Amino acid sequence: MPSKKDLLRKLLMGIETGDAMAAAVVDEERYIQHNPQTHEGGEGLAVLFARLSKTNPKVTFVRVFEDGDFAFAHNEYDFGGVRIAFEVFRFEGERAVEHWDNIQRISGPNASGRGMTDGATAISDLNKTEANRALARDFVETVLIGRCFDKFGDYMHEALIQHTPDIADSVSALSASMENYRYDRLHRVLAEGNFALCVCEGAKNGVHSGLYNLFRIEDGWIVENWTTVETIPPRDQWKNDNGKF
Repeated sequence: MPSKKDLLRKLLMGIETGDAMAAAVVDEERYIQHNPQTHEGGEGLAVLFARLSKTNPKVTFVRVFEDGDFAFAHNEYDFGGVRIAFEVFRFEGERAVEHWDNIQRISGPNASGRGMTDGATAISDLNKTEANRALARDFVETVLIGRCFDKFGDYMHEALIQHTPDIADSVSALSASMENYRYDRLHRVLAEGNFALCVCEGAKNGVHSGLYNLFRIEDGWIVENWTTVETIPPRDQWKNDNGKF
C-alpha cells in the first residue's frame, strides 16, 4: 500500500504532467475542496491540471510530511510565475477525500538572505511528534493569537532562523513585525517529528488571510519558521461552498 506521502506526490504531479489520471487519487464522490478558487470534486481538479499544464509548469516538492490520515507538503510551483504553497490532504485508505492549501507568490530573499523554501528538510525526532505539536499549538494560541509578545522568549531562542520574506532572523524581528499581522483562529496543527504546520486564519495589513506557519522544533524550542500568506477572496467569488478552512 503506498504511503500518503507517495499518494500526495502522485496527485500533485498532475499539475506538471496534465495527466487526468493523477486526479484518480481523489474520491470524486466524497472529495471536499477548500481552495475557494477551485471547483468541487475530481472533475474540478482534472480541469485545473489540464489548464495549468499548458503553462509548462514545474512542481518541486521541498518538504513532504505524513500525520495520521493527513499528508502535507511545502512546495514550489512555477506556472506562469513562481508560487510557494502548503498543501494539505486528508485520506481515507488510498483516496484523498479533503484538501486545503495556502499559496503565495514567491518573494524575497528576506533581510537575512533567506528564501521562502530553503533551510532544513530532514525529518527527525519522530518520538517527539506529539510534544512538538503541543508546543506549536501553545505558541500560536498564547503568543500569536493571544498577542502575549513578551512570551516569545518562552518558545524561541533569539537566534530564530526566519524564512518569511518581510521578516529577518531573530525573535526581535518577528516580534516587531506583529503590528502587520493579526492571528484570529488556529484551525489545525499537523506534525511529523521535528516539524509542525499551524493552519491559521487572520489578517495581514488588515486583509483577511490564511496564515500558514511551518515550525522546526529542536530540544523544545522553535528554531526555524516558514510561512505563506494568502488573501481570502470575497464570498461571492468562491467556486465551492466549503470555506477556506
